[in-house]
Amino acid sequence: MEIKLVVLDWAGTTIDYGCLAPTGAFVESFAAKGVNVTLAEARGPMGLHKKDHIRAMLRTEIVGDKWRAAVGRDWAESDVEELYRSVTPLQVAAAEKYRALIADVPAVASELRAKGLKVAASTGYFHEAAAVVLAAAKHQGFEPDFNICADDVPAGRPAPWMIFRCMESLNVYPPAAVVKVGDTVIDIEDGRNAGCWSVGVIDSSNEMGLSEAELKALTAAELEARRRDIIARYQKAGAHAVIHAIADLPALIGAINTRLSRGERP
Repeated sequence: MEIKLVVLDWAGTTIDYGCLAPTGAFVESFAAKGVNVTLAEARGPMGLHKKDHIRAMLRTEIVGDKWRAAVGRDWAESDVEELYRSVTPLQVAAAEKYRALIADVPAVASELRAKGLKVAASTGYFHEAAAVVLAAAKHQGFEPDFNICADDVPAGRPAPWMIFRCMESLNVYPPAAVVKVGDTVIDIEDGRNAGCWSVGVIDSSNEMGLSEAELKALTAAELEARRRDIIARYQKAGAHAVIHAIADLPALIGAINTRLSRGERP
């Protein structure tokens, strides 16, 4: 058995270095209700469908307390719907703004395909934002063999349905022949739930939360400390492997194939 399929996340993994597009939209939507959430609080549930993301934010003690202080009552499902309607156009605009493909993605995809692998993409974005990133990626030289978003399945991450749909559409099985690559803890969880190899990328990730310029401005000690913290979070979620950048993926695929040849399974 060898790896036949790689499923890549979009923002923070293949496009939008630092996963900057989604966070600002959440902050702005909450601010319109008088609730001042931080970027860190907005990043917490990243990887979920955006409506689930809003719900997860409100369920945290910190944001729930801020909501009650600003609005004067507990949040309700109608508030989730209102915030989602507000965040949707903001996220589409942000996806347009942060549309730069992460360096090496087209080269990595070409290298994997040259070795006979298929490359799919999945995202917690809704249809409108997913269409923006797909079009932007095509324009910059990367087009997945299959693309899916959270609106296309009964439940988004951490449910494994998007990965299973990728496998079905590209006729790849079993799950041990699939690698899921993402930049959030939720990505690691949906890979594990699908029974495939689950890999976390560090430097461009939502977990790092920095633009490429901001990352390069860190001291070596600061960067190493941040990387250690992210690795620990990925490993706690059950990651089978962690890479610094997407450029490290082909070598990792080779290492996983070696593990498969020894009889190891995810």
